[in-house]
Amino acid sequence: MPLTNSETRYGAVAKSFHWLIALLILSNIPLGLIASDIAHRIQDPDIATTDATVARAKLLFSIHKTLGVAIFFAALARIAWALTQVRPRLLNGDRPLEARLAETVHWLLYGSLVVVPMSGWVHHAATTGFAPIWWPFGQGLPFVPKDQGVAEVAGTLHYLLQWVLVGAVVLHVAGALKHHLIDRDATLRRMLPGHTPAHPTARQPGHLLPAMAALVVWGAVLGGAYAQGWLTIERTGGTAGGRAAADSQWQVREGELSITVTQMGSEVTGRFADWTADITFSETPDTTGRHGQVTVTVSIPSLTLGQVTDQAMGEDFFHAEKYPTATFEADLLSTNDAYVADGTLTIRDQSVPVKMPFDVRIDGDTAQASGGLTVDRRDFNIGLGTKDEGTLAYSVDVSFDLTATRN
Repeated sequence: MPLTNSETRYGAVAKSFHWLIALLILSNIPLGLIASDIAHRIQDPDIATTDATVARAKLLFSIHKTLGVAIFFAALARIAWALTQVRPRLLNGDRPLEARLAETVHWLLYGSLVVVPMSGWVHHAATTGFAPIWWPFGQGLPFVPKDQGVAEVAGTLHYLLQWVLVGAVVLHVAGALKHHLIDRDATLRRMLPGHTPAHPTARQPGHLLPAMAALVVWGAVLGGAYAQGWLTIERTGGTAGGRAAADSQWQVREGELSITVTQMGSEVTGRFADWTADITFSETPDTTGRHGQVTVTVSIPSLTLGQVTDQAMGEDFFHAEKYPTATFEADLLSTNDAYVADGTLTIRDQSVPVKMPFDVRIDGDTAQASGGLTVDRRDFNIGLGTKDEGTLAYSVDVSFDLTATRN
């Protein structure tokens, strides 16, 4: 069998690319749907989740992502090869409507084979943690930040465009079967192994109208999604003030309160959008060595934690419905030119004594402060049903960074 194409038949290289990509697609689409279904059940706070279920979801998503990257590079290689080859012409070019539909489907297939895995890859790169791609070249992408808004838009594009790909595959298969079973021509046979030339019709469709039709399909899908607000990046920053502002000596003007958990060996950072801090602080300590006090009140439901936000709100974790707030009350002390907030952290129904080192810089009536500590989630009855640290580590990092002005 010749390696290259001619006007009447496909070569071995084109056939190999065709069937390799077909096998990858037909394996990866159901794999992704199954993995997504498991993930939705994991994220549902009303459904109990076991370590085995999470591990299964991770395995399926890793396979799905790795195959997706393989499809992306195989598609680029196929397109590059096609640009160097003569393409066998259609056997039904004398049927303009049918021929143009076939060409439109081909444009949708080629484009979708690039944009669908690419959008999934961007979603993976922008999301922290969970289900790595199995290859040695890292998990990120150049110019793609770790950003939940970017991840959500890319995930939405991946979801929508995959159905364009599915539709194109269905139409492509239906057309091939129609040629083979009804028209009884060699359209399908010349893509099978062996040497099956077939003489095309003299009349052939142009490429411009089918390409424009494919663009219209993509534009309609993306335009409809944008009109529904599905492609808008929503920022959920951690600036204090979502709750009633605290009436304190120092008023927080901007700041970020975040937690970092380790899930499946990867760090996932979440941020609280709604919290207040009642702060009294003096550069000079009083006679007991205190510089002041702080009371922080946090709205638990305002947390965004990547793809596991809903799961974090469930009964086995924060149980946000029953325990909607967490508090931190502490004295602000200094030891050896270092500051520490010595107090009590209350989450759910557990109060635990903690000491949090922090730095503060004061310039006139403006102060900048940052600090953090590490806690054990089990001390707060969080995630007791997840006992495998490989699934969810026990330690959780809590950090803050804020700017405040003196009242």
